[in-house]
Order: sequence, then C-alpha cells, then structure tokens
Amino acid sequence: MDNHNISPEEAQRISVAELMQKLAATADGLSSAEASKRREAYGPNELAEKKASPLVKFLSYFWGPIPWMIEAAAILSLIVRDWDDFTIIMLLLVFNASIGFWQEFKAANALEALKKQLALNARVRRDGKWTDIATRELVPGDVIRLRLGDIIPADVKLLEGDFLSVDQSALTGESLPVNLKVGDLAYSGSVAKQGEMLALVTSTGLNTFFGRTASLVQAAGAPSHFQKAVLQIGDYLIYLSLGLVAVLMLVQLERGAPFLELIEFALILTVASIPVAMPAVLSVTMAVGAMALSKMQAVVSRLESIEEMAGIDILCSDKTGTLTQNRLSLGDCVLFGAKDEQELILYSSLASKEEDQDPIELAVIAGLQDRSVLDNYTQTRFVPFDPIHKRTESLVKDAQNQTVKVTKGAPQVIIGLCQMAPDDITRAQQVVVDLAVKGYRTLGVACARDEGPWQFMGILSLFDPPREDSAATIANAKHHGIKIKMVTGDNVAIAREVSQQLGLGGNIQPADQIFKQGVDVGHLSPEAEQEIEQADGYAQVFPEHKYGIVKALQAAGHIVGMTGDGVNDAPAIKQADVGIAVSGATDAARAAAALVLTAPG
Repeated sequence: MDNHNISPEEAQRISVAELMQKLAATADGLSSAEASKRREAYGPNELAEKKASPLVKFLSYFWGPIPWMIEAAAILSLIVRDWDDFTIIMLLLVFNASIGFWQEFKAANALEALKKQLALNARVRRDGKWTDIATRELVPGDVIRLRLGDIIPADVKLLEGDFLSVDQSALTGESLPVNLKVGDLAYSGSVAKQGEMLALVTSTGLNTFFGRTASLVQAAGAPSHFQKAVLQIGDYLIYLSLGLVAVLMLVQLERGAPFLELIEFALILTVASIPVAMPAVLSVTMAVGAMALSKMQAVVSRLESIEEMAGIDILCSDKTGTLTQNRLSLGDCVLFGAKDEQELILYSSLASKEEDQDPIELAVIAGLQDRSVLDNYTQTRFVPFDPIHKRTESLVKDAQNQTVKVTKGAPQVIIGLCQMAPDDITRAQQVVVDLAVKGYRTLGVACARDEGPWQFMGILSLFDPPREDSAATIANAKHHGIKIKMVTGDNVAIAREVSQQLGLGGNIQPADQIFKQGVDVGHLSPEAEQEIEQADGYAQVFPEHKYGIVKALQAAGHIVGMTGDGVNDAPAIKQADVGIAVSGATDAARAAAALVLTAPG
C-alpha cells in the first residue's frame, strides 16, 4: 500500500481493480489491526484545524505598525507622567484589539460550520463483518455501505450495486442529484438520495474533495485595501512627526534651550503627533455605517468591508439561488399526441408522486393551472425514476374507472416505447437537441389506455428561471461601473443561456479549460489569469475553482466581491475583498462572509 491517500483525480482515472491493489484492499474490507495501522498513518477522518490559544490570538493584536505607534505614544505619556493621556491611549489600544479579535473569532466559525455538513457514523465492513463506527475512524481501503439518506463520509469509489443517486450540492451548489454507477467516484459531504451500493474509501479528512474546501477556507483571506491604506497613512504620519521633532529639537538646541526641557518638549510633541485615535475613530465610523445597513436587512460581520464595497469593480455571483430562483420551472411544451399544454402537463403529473419531493416532479405538478383535476384520478401503482430505466411509470384510474398507464422520463427512452412515424421521431429528436443547446432539461411523456400501445404525448422542458430582479440589478451595477461575472457548477450550455438572458454576455469558460489538472489554483499562468479576466462567466466549477477565480482577479488589480449561498461558495466568499452571503445561505457561507443579507431581493 502506498503511504498516502489517493487523490480524487487519480481515483477517478484508474479502475476499481487497480485502486484496490493500490490500497491493498479487498471486498471483505480491512482487518481491525490493519485499520488501526492506517489510522495511525493517515490520521482521523475529520477536518482538523490548528487551534491557537485565544489569549495568544488576543495578544497578537498588540503587535503591528498601528499598535506599535499607539504603544509608543503610551510609553512616551508614561515617561512624561501624563496619566490622563496614558489612560486614554491604553483604552484605545485595548478597544482596537478587542474589535479585531471579535471579528477573527466570528470568521473562524466558517470551518465549524463546514464540519456540520459531514456524516457522524458509517456502516463499514471490518474483519469480514458489517459494523457501525464513527466516521472519524474510517481509513483508505475500508469498504462501506451507502443507502438512501446517508451523508457520504469520505471520498469513495463505487464497487457494487445497481446505482446511487447523489446530491452533490455541497460541492457544486446545483441541487439536482447526479446518478452514479459502479466505478464512479462519490465525494465526501454528498448525500445519497436513491439506491444502495458498496463503496471503497479512497481518501479521508483534509485529503478529500470536501477537505480541500475546508483547507481553502482556512487559507483564504488577505488584508483589505482599507487596512493597507490605514497602515500607509499611519506610517506617513509617524515619519513626518519624527522628522518635525528632529528639526524642532535642532532649532531649540541652536537657541541654547536646556537639554531636559528639550527632551520633555520632544516627548509631548511626539505624543500629540501620533494618530492614536485614528483606528478607533475609523472603527466607530464604520460601525455607524454597519448599523445603517442593518436597517436595510444587511448584517456586516467585517467592518472593513463597508469601505471595500465602495471600490468593487468586479462582482462574481453564484448562479443557482442568487441570479436564479433555485427552483425548476416548466418552459416550452412541444405537443405531439396531447391536445393542449395542460393535457400534456396533466399526464406528466399523473406519472409523478408529490410526496417524494423530487424537484422535477414538483415543477411538473406546479405547472397545472387547476390542481383539482388530479382528484379525478386514483394512482394505484407508481414506479419511481432510476438511472437504469430512466423513467417513472404510474397506473391510474380515471373518473369512469378506466385504467390509464402514464410514463415520463428521458425523451429517447419514451420515444423508444412508442409507435411513431419516422417523421415524428425525427421531429422529436430535433426538439430535444434544440432545447439541450439552450441548456434546458427535457422530459418525454406517453400514455396507454386499456392495455393499448404507448402513445407519445409530447415533450416538456424544464429550467431554473432567473430571479425577477436579477436583470434590473445587473443593469444598475453596470451603470455604476461594476462588471458581473457568473459562476456556476452547471454545464456551459445552461450557463450561457442564463448569462445571455440576464445581459451578462456569452463568453462562458468551462473551469477545466482554465484550471488544468495538477495546477495550483492560487498560482495560475498569466494566460489563465487573462482568460479569467476576459470571461463573462465560468461553468462546471468546484469550490477550489471559485477560490482561484477570485484570487486571479485580485492579482490583476481588481477589487472583487463574491456572492453565494452554499458550502461550495465559502472559500471564495472568504477570499474576496467583500464576501456576501445571500438570504437563505448555509451556515458555512454566512460564517465566511463579510456581509450577510437577511432578506431576498
């Protein structure tokens, strides 16, 4: 066994047999003794963080250019025995340190929020027997069982079973499940929505794809432009005051003033010239601004962001839930056997089950103008969607007690069930292609009465519509000189369609073309940075790509804002000059953000 975790990229590339050989694993799982050895080698399967003493963190705020100048003023006040000034200066020093410590404490909660997304227990095969263990005890080479509702506890390669439908929104931000089969990779933090499979653990802890997100959150962040400006102003004032003190002392010496009086005069002048109150005044001023924003339902968690917002020239925005409604809706309906759109939607609704809370089925049922029409039918049997058959099927009885069989699913599958004329088949296939180019998902719908043949009723299209206020907000931002760039985990076709609908432009770059395999996202080539700067948006992105996009734009001299709502947005939100968590954001996104919006719109 190699003495390291298998990277997600390598695990995806090699076969199950090669992976098991590389990890010295078997289908019967590891022995307890071997698992113990590997736990010693790899460490626990958890998001470890280096925790510094709160006292040490607090004291660190007394070290740096601005604290030094305040401390110098305090020492000088002590030397000349100006106790009033000394007391006021020390209070200012403690006040500034307390504000900085509190803000860092709140920012540190981002990693804790990420930890809440991980599983607590796992079903694992050890010594040839199935047992439940804490997920922190898992090691590479373990064989685990995944079923409906499980949070996947580590990066795994699927070994055995029909299929597993997985919600990867923790990584991509897109809510529709992905259907996986034997040989596919499932990532830590994803949720099993359907199916049951055995899987081989390939990497654990911070070496997982989700662990990389946590590492980026810890590494993200840099001094703000405002902080840098304050430091430069402070340095300038200190150098200026020291220069003036030196000149005045030379003049007084030339005039023959007593030396001790000169020293006292110099100390008083130095204390008076050092801007000890500047950090406190700025903090109070920004706090007043934060209070004003809170009345507009925006909570400021990092005061410097108020000043940074004024300078933003690029705003990167997550698509799903920020620019769009994060709710599938019906688009155009293309009729074949159905007499009108509502009949087509009715048949599709009869092949659905609302209580399953599947987003596609909810969108279909929501398309009915009169839902009471469903009361005329009784569903006697329902077969849910699975990636093998790629369709749902229902047996229903209508008000006349006639049996109707209805099905909906992948258009090519539904077309294959039906007896259709060649021209109709060609037309249906072309409709699917045209809608796919626009990024729409499509459903074929068919029905059969009294055990008769399937009749193709038509095609439904589904999409996540833009928010009603998105286009106007983007136009307003452009008017103020801010360029909006869309960031999404969706494919290029969907990203381009939404981008053009919102007036963002059509230059959408897939992340894998910018971030080549093995490239450090924090240190890109000049060519890659130029591609990022020129793009209108980015598709098929993972958390590390979002972080890399923000960092590349900052390296190009831009002041960057980042909006988002998911765990996958947390690293980029924290790295941005102004990170914004929108209404309904996850705990991880809110903890990483400088500005938290508490209401939609």
